[in-house]
Amino acid sequence: MSHDVLNPTPEYLAFWRERHVCTLTTHRPDGSPHVVPVGVTYDPEAGLARVISNRHSRKVRNILVAAAEPGGARVAVCQMEGRRWATLEGRAVVRTDEASVADAVARYAVRYGRVPSPNPDRVVVEITLERAMGRA
Repeated sequence: MSHDVLNPTPEYLAFWRERHVCTLTTHRPDGSPHVVPVGVTYDPEAGLARVISNRHSRKVRNILVAAAEPGGARVAVCQMEGRRWATLEGRAVVRTDEASVADAVARYAVRYGRVPSPNPDRVVVEITLERAMGRA
């Protein structure tokens, strides 16, 4: 089922506000998928999803390699619980500036109910959303 990225149904948005482990799918340099568990925040007003990560992680390296594509690297984030599922797709870039990282950490803390440990190597994978799907 397709959803409007900027105007999701209340049920779809509520599902993205619940505490769930998600997955992020990036592409390795050889084109094969790399799928890892992550925490994701969804900001429909801005049309963005955010993932905090370590700058040295494979997912970040995959995005940096593919970021030469117009608009950034193609990625997807997904979550599921029972028969409910939701996927957000879009173009990712890596943000390193202090304001973007602090904002993403604050959003993560709201969704997941805890502030992550300090990490001087923390970056934000910022996904400009193009598609939303799911059954919430």
